[in-house]
Amino acid sequence: MKVTVDQDRCVSSGQCVLNAGEVFDQRDDDGVVELLMPEPGPEHIDQTRKAAAACPALAIHLEEHG
Repeated sequence: MKVTVDQDRCVSSGQCVLNAGEVFDQRDDDGVVELLMPEPGPEHIDQTRKAAAACPALAIHLEEHG
């Protein structure tokens, strides 16, 4: 899986961090999403999918491999 984020769309809700804190973080100054792990390992896949689904701004994009 490859993950990308659209920081311009982010509304700083924090759902990404709540669901997948190892994959996402938020900037200290404005709370905008930061991607920590662009290609999460198998142990993070389910959490990353939940984070993308929970994002109210649809700022998280997932590209599934094979």
